[in-house]
Amino acid sequence: MRGTNLGLGAVLAGALAATGLAFAPAAAAVTPSTATATYDCGMWGGGLATLKATQSGTAATITLTAAVKTPIAVGADQINARLTMAKTGGGTRVFSGKKNPALAANQAVTIGPLSGTVAVGDSLNSYFAGTALTMTIFGTTVNCDAITSQSPGPFVF
Repeated sequence: MRGTNLGLGAVLAGALAATGLAFAPAAAAVTPSTATATYDCGMWGGGLATLKATQSGTAATITLTAAVKTPIAVGADQINARLTMAKTGGGTRVFSGKKNPALAANQAVTIGPLSGTVAVGDSLNSYFAGTALTMTIFGTTVNCDAITSQSPGPFVF
C-alpha cells in the first residue's frame, strides 16, 4: 500500500505542476531584440546607434547606445531621456527615463532602459516627424533626429 500512495502522490504532484504550467503567463518576446538606426544630434554629433528592446506584457524597455560622445564624465542615472518611436499604422510610442551607466569623458552615450507601454502587435520604427531622441545632461538639452529606419526592421511586440 505504501508504494501505491507514493505513486499516487507523484502522479498528483505531476498533474498539479502541469496545470500550473498551462496557466502560467506566456513569455512575451519582441523581434528583433536588437536593431540599429542612424541619428543626427546636430553639433553634438551623430551616427549609428544600437537599440535593444525587451518586453514583459504591455511594459517594454529600450536601451540605446549612440555614436554621440559625452565631452565630460557623467555619473550613473544623470541623463534624462525621451525616445519617440513611430507606430506602424499611425501614432507614436514614447520611452522615457533617467537611466544610464556611469560614463567616462569621450565615451559613447548609453541610455536606458527607457520605459514605455506597448500593445500586442505594435510595430515600432524610427520616428521622422520631429525630434526622435531628447537627452538632457547637466541642464543641456541634446535633440536628435532619426536619419534612417531601423535595421533589420521595426520592433514587433
